Amino acid sequence: MVDRLDREMPEAQIALEFQDDVQLLVSVILSAQSTDARVNMVSPALFARFPDAVAYAAAQPDELWTYIRTLGLFRAKAKSIVGAMRAIVAEHGGRVPRDRVALEALPGVGRKTAGVVLIHLGAGEAFPVDTHVGRVARRLGFTRERDPDRVEERLTRLLPRESWGRGHQLLVWHGRRVCTARNPGCERCVLADLCPRIAVESRRSLREPG
Repeated sequence: MVDRLDREMPEAQIALEFQDDVQLLVSVILSAQSTDARVNMVSPALFARFPDAVAYAAAQPDELWTYIRTLGLFRAKAKSIVGAMRAIVAEHGGRVPRDRVALEALPGVGRKTAGVVLIHLGAGEAFPVDTHVGRVARRLGFTRERDPDRVEERLTRLLPRESWGRGHQLLVWHGRRVCTARNPGCERCVLADLCPRIAVESRRSLREPG
């Protein structure tokens, strides 16, 4: 299934726009409950104002509000970014750590955020689970779990380690473009002959009149 998705979407990559490790971490934190497109709209001005970890660490969270207030949970995100950057400056020489344990120890950085940062820095293998990955994994019959950590555990047992990062990105794209939460495009899915469509048919029948 992953090989088919890779052939179908060879261009699949992270949609967030960033130039370095600090910008990547900030973008991923901002993307929680916000679209990547919206994050990309606000991030250039934010990155210009705060060019590195030292600049964020010297700021107060409310100094970020002007730049990110159109995003959901902007106050909490500003607090997380400043807290994480202060820890990065104090404990990691101003560089985002390349270790999952160290990443998850940063304020506001959970397992999914740490996993996304790791795979896009080329610093380790992970299979981050967002809403798209979780939904597609359940529909394909990879897991019945709904807890993201348990979904990730299952996926990492099914795929070889070197496929985790690519598998994550492919499931994200497939979930956004074809296997959407509502009205999944089963008729144009390259996995249609392999997919058990778990919970898909029942949802469709509920939408049908009569």
